[in-house]
Amino acid sequence: MTASIAVLERVLDAFNAHDLDAIMACFAEDCVLEMPRGPERWGARAEGKPAVRALLATRFTGLPDVKYAGLSHFVDGDMGISRWRITGTTPAGVRVDVHGCDFYRFREGEIISKDSYWKIREP
Repeated sequence: MTASIAVLERVLDAFNAHDLDAIMACFAEDCVLEMPRGPERWGARAEGKPAVRALLATRFTGLPDVKYAGLSHFVDGDMGISRWRITGTTPAGVRVDVHGCDFYRFREGEIISKDSYWKIREP
């Protein structure tokens, strides 16, 4: 088993601390990130550690007070899943409060991919 609940906990703790260095310490050099929003059916995608870091930084500019809570983690083989509730406020003052999950793939204890999903709330 290469997936690790400890790494999933560490990466989400780093997200809550808004610590990009600590987040990226969990990722492999050849990592891939798919965010829930973007122009393609998979959202926005970044490949390689520098591009992933830049795309992850948008989480903190888009939701400067972002917080993950209600966490639960699952692992099986090289796959890990984190379920969470995300809250925050956009720079325009729009409040976000949704459930979501991340699907992770691991290699030798490092994250090689993170595919993120969250609910779309409608009025």
